[in-house]
Amino acid sequence: MAQASAVLKPKSHDENINIGLDKAYRETMAESLSQILAATYRLTIKSHVYHWNVVGPLFKPLHELTEEHYGALFEAADIIAERIRALGHLAPATLGEAAGFAPKAADVGKFTAISMVNDLVEDHEHAVQTMRKAAEDADEAGDVVTADMLTDRLTFHEKALWMLRAIIAE
Repeated sequence: MAQASAVLKPKSHDENINIGLDKAYRETMAESLSQILAATYRLTIKSHVYHWNVVGPLFKPLHELTEEHYGALFEAADIIAERIRALGHLAPATLGEAAGFAPKAADVGKFTAISMVNDLVEDHEHAVQTMRKAAEDADEAGDVVTADMLTDRLTFHEKALWMLRAIIAE
């Protein structure tokens, strides 16, 4: 059995990469993108859980917005993971911490629509901060592909923040 897992384990093609980005940068950026991927999954899961469980006068707009968001976030996860691979590193193979991404079941029943939005805003803001730093690093390294991808992701998250805040504005 150990032989089969060794044969099937994906290998990094890091040693053979010559794309104009040095090895240390690619390793650091792959780590940053892995953190961004985890944040993306966290938001995907939370958006989906809140989509199912929101109640009250904000139900319809928040139900529709979270559906739009979790769909876009799920697609983004693939794009981020593929960039990690293009940099010569393995995308995270396990999401062992995924159980911690979702809000606790006991809490969801107590959350109001506004507290759900505030929780999503906090996670989007954290993601934006992480992405902005990674985008700056990519720019400095001349990694226009990663910088462009992160610009697209930042655009999505900043628009999501605006829309979430608008839903709960008084």
